[in-house]
Amino acid sequence: MKILSGTSNLKLSKNIAKNLKLKLINTNIRRFADGEIYIEINENIRGNSVFVIQSTSNPANDNLMELLLIIDALKRSSAKTITAVIPYFGYARQDRKVAPRTSISAKVVANLLTNAGANRIVTVDLHAGQIQGFFDMPVDNLFTTPLFSKFIKRKITSKNLVCVSPDMGGVARTRALATRLKADLAIIDKRRPAPGKSQVMNIIGDVKNKSCIIVDDIIDSGGTIVNAVDALKKQGAKEVFVFITHAVLSGEAARKIKNSKIKKLIITDTIDNSSKIKNNNKIEVLSISSLMSEAIKRIANSNSVSDLFN
Repeated sequence: MKILSGTSNLKLSKNIAKNLKLKLINTNIRRFADGEIYIEINENIRGNSVFVIQSTSNPANDNLMELLLIIDALKRSSAKTITAVIPYFGYARQDRKVAPRTSISAKVVANLLTNAGANRIVTVDLHAGQIQGFFDMPVDNLFTTPLFSKFIKRKITSKNLVCVSPDMGGVARTRALATRLKADLAIIDKRRPAPGKSQVMNIIGDVKNKSCIIVDDIIDSGGTIVNAVDALKKQGAKEVFVFITHAVLSGEAARKIKNSKIKKLIITDTIDNSSKIKNNNKIEVLSISSLMSEAIKRIANSNSVSDLFN
């Protein structure tokens, strides 16, 4: 087993390799003046099972292309198996046609990874579980619910908790966390008048004088979460904590969070946001390196990955 890292999240890759007591494969990844990506593997990997760690975060297209070229280089170097470890799977929000004449981009990305030569996919909290069906290969979708649950039990002392889904699509994820915490469940009924904009219509459930835990897979511009927090506070919520797996944090999102009524935003390091959240005391990062390294170890040893979440 060997670990190779792309350039999108080198810090996470190093932590995973450290947990596995391995060194990252010596690789030369650089760009030509016109932006073309050059990949060179500087050690023999013939007959090895190689895990490539690369999030397809901003710049999404560059990081995706880099991942595809790494997989191709490994395939041409006679790697035994190639597992694409994609902590943040970009384009996952485009998993179906929401309007006529639109692309199902998640399927296109799945085809690209398959044709490049990947044998298995490992990712974290896919935006839509059905994306696993876009691949004709094994897909291990890891969940952050146990990680968030442990943090809440350790750090949040309130006994009057309610887990809140920011929309109808996130109910299953929120219910899983509420079950672990033995907490109540509430749902925010929202509408999207335009892409990237949301409007809270109703709150289903009792949040008055309670500590609310919003849980979601992605925070992008931050507008949806800030609106949700404002709506909960208007309904009498005592405090609101937000737990997000993938912090895209585009544009002024970090500033919006800092100036909002959010008590604390807890994110993971599937995306490297170290420069964006510097000096922002409302945002805390939980590392998923131990979870991912354990999953990689189990896959390499042909052991069950699902047992991690039981």
